[in-house]
This record gives sequence, structure tokens and C-alpha cells, in this order.
Amino acid sequence: MQGSYRHDDACRVCGKEDLADIVSFGALPLANGFIAPGARDEEEETYPLDVAVCRNCWLVTLRQVVDPARLFRHYVYVSSESDQIRDHMRRIVDLGTRQADLAPGDLVVELGSNVGTQLGLFQEAGFRVVGVDPAANLVEKANERGVESIADFFGPEPASRIAERHGRASLVLGRQCFAHIDDVHRVLDGVEEVLAPGGALVIEVPYLLDLLDENQFDTIYHEHLSYFSVTTLRHLFALHGLRLVDVERAPVHGGSIVVTAVREGTGREPAPSVTGLLDLERESGLTDEARYRRFAAQVERVTGRVRDLVQELAAQGARVAGYGAPSKGTQLLMVCGIGERELEFCSDTTSLKHGKLLPGSKVPVCSPEEARERRPDYYLLLAWNYAEEIIRKERAFLEQGGRFIVPIPEPRIVSAQSVKEPI
Repeated sequence: MQGSYRHDDACRVCGKEDLADIVSFGALPLANGFIAPGARDEEEETYPLDVAVCRNCWLVTLRQVVDPARLFRHYVYVSSESDQIRDHMRRIVDLGTRQADLAPGDLVVELGSNVGTQLGLFQEAGFRVVGVDPAANLVEKANERGVESIADFFGPEPASRIAERHGRASLVLGRQCFAHIDDVHRVLDGVEEVLAPGGALVIEVPYLLDLLDENQFDTIYHEHLSYFSVTTLRHLFALHGLRLVDVERAPVHGGSIVVTAVREGTGREPAPSVTGLLDLERESGLTDEARYRRFAAQVERVTGRVRDLVQELAAQGARVAGYGAPSKGTQLLMVCGIGERELEFCSDTTSLKHGKLLPGSKVPVCSPEEARERRPDYYLLLAWNYAEEIIRKERAFLEQGGRFIVPIPEPRIVSAQSVKEPI
């Protein structure tokens, strides 16, 4: 790592130097680099954001890797408490129990465990749990709630310590964190250290096919180094003596996959779901460079449409604000060139963000309570992956004449009169 980031020419999965460039977003601040009000005039540190695809294993990857200590040592993302995510976490307990054939008292280890919400549900189900997360502020919260957690980057060393103290894990889990990891081989070496011989590894990642089909360009930012398909994950696991034996699609975070891998020696054969998605990925062009060229053209078109729509509304005197301040939302604003001239504020439930400014766009963040007092004419729905739940929750806003702009996959306006009103 030279300076604060490095440039990669080799694929982090297969090591081949055969990357095809897809799209460049230029140099941008970190999507979670929220700004204190007193620092609004200070120059923000920016990093190139270039996307490529490996022609060998078909990993979609960022060309640049920012120093992970800058990204994760103090983290502002806290596991969502939405109805959708709570229901999904309960399903993960059921899935993990089934895939690892868990019995009461078995050990569950989670990498990227955040504040321990997911592990807490496993704990309630009667399992022993240990979490590993590099964000010391989040680990402190997890330990306060009684979920044993270690502040570290997951790998052989912390995994060995866990195995020595607690024994081997029947289930190793990683939810929505694997895509953030640069040295995925080190992580899988850690899995080798702590996973029981008959145990299961369950990894949840945003699904590349959904990203492409739904034009989810805003999910591409510096924290998300890798964009995985089943094709790529099967290749990666095989390098570590693991067999991908099951996969389920999940609607969370704009579309994800939950994959299960076991040691080759278990004799467990892949479920039909694995073959089915491998075939779908080939048919959808995920192993064809042309598919990624089409995505790049779509990104350029839709970012222009979102920018033009919001700027036109603001120019006409409409009061526009952002709903939610997730990483994907700050990224969307930066890529589309939307800022404080167009948006009055962004509302978000995460108290760590209140009173701060969004990176790049400098839009102030406030609480939902303050946002209700300042009711705008339009909300740009930056947390679009919760669109159905949010629109249902904010029915009163719509009934009073307010409208939502849903930017992904194509910008559309939602009003009380029309669920999807074409622009």
C-alpha cells in the first residue's frame, strides 16, 4: 500500500493480470466520509474509482484499493433495523442452522459482525457466538449487548485464537462484508483455522447479476472492492478446498445471494440451485465482456436522467430533500452531480450521521423528526432498496401532496395517485 491507496493490475481472486476496464467514476471522496459542519470548507481527500472485470474468473473489481484502516476502523454503518432486514436476519438463522446442521451449544463465528445484531439472534436460538469486526466502535456496542466480539480484521490469527478458546465453529458466517475485503484468500485461510471438519461457511453478498440488470451503479464505491457472481465464488472457494454446495437469492440490499460452502472431503454434492444460477449467469452474459460494456452505457444514460430531473425540479422552485443517507445514496449524489444547491437536507435514522454533511455533495443530514417539520415537496429516495417499506410508512407524506423520486433502475416519481408515475 503506497500512500492511502494502491492500484491493482491483477485479479484478487485468480491472480491473473487480464482485467478489462468497464467504467470510471473519476476521483471521489469516500462514501462514508461524513463531514463535521465546522470542516465543510476543508478539502476532502479523494480516490480514483475505476471498475474492471477479470476475463479469467469474471470477478468485477475496483482497480483501486483504499487503505482499509481508513475505511473501517471507525465505521458509521450500523446494521439496519428495518422490517425487511429483521425478517431476513431471522431467515439467516434458519438457513445457517439447516446448512450447518447446528445443535444447541454449537459455535457460530461471524466475520464483519457489526454491532452483533445477527449473532444476537443465533444466541437467542441457543448457540454460542463470537464476532470479528475491525470497527472498534461497533465491537464495543456488540460486547455491551452481550455478544462476544473481537476488534480485528478476520484472518488466521484471530480465527486461531477463537478456536483455541472456544473450539471449532460449526458455522462461519459473513453477511454483506465479503465484498469489502481485499485479501479474500487471507479470510478463507482464517476459515480453515476455525471451521469444524463437517461445518459450513455461509457468505452473503450483493449479487452481480442484480447489479447489472437493475443498473445499481450507486452500490459501486470504494468500500465495495468486489462484485461477485456464483461463477466467481465457486472458483474462489475451490482454491481453498471448499465446494460451493447451495445458493439462495435474497431481496435485501437490492438483490443478494447467500452461498454455502463445505470442505471438499465431506462428500456433499451441489444442490440444483448452484447449476441453475451458473447456467443463468452464462445465458445473461456474465462471462461475456460485451455485457459490461452495455452496463457502462446504461450508467451514463441514467445518471444524466436523474441529474436533469432533480435539477429541473429545484429550478422550478420545488423543495427537494434526500430520504436516507446510506453509502449508496452519497455515491449516487456524487456520481450524478447533485448537491446542496438541489437538496435542502437528507433525513436518516442513524444518529451517528445527524448534524454532519454528506461527503462530496455537502448536503446536511438531519433526523427523521426534524425532516417531518421541514417537509419538502419531493424526497429523492436514496435508500431505494427499502422503497416499498418506506413508501408504505410515509403514506401520510404522499397523501399531503408529497412525492418520492425513486432513482434506480430508472428514475420514476411515486405519488399518492400513482404508485409508479412515468416521467
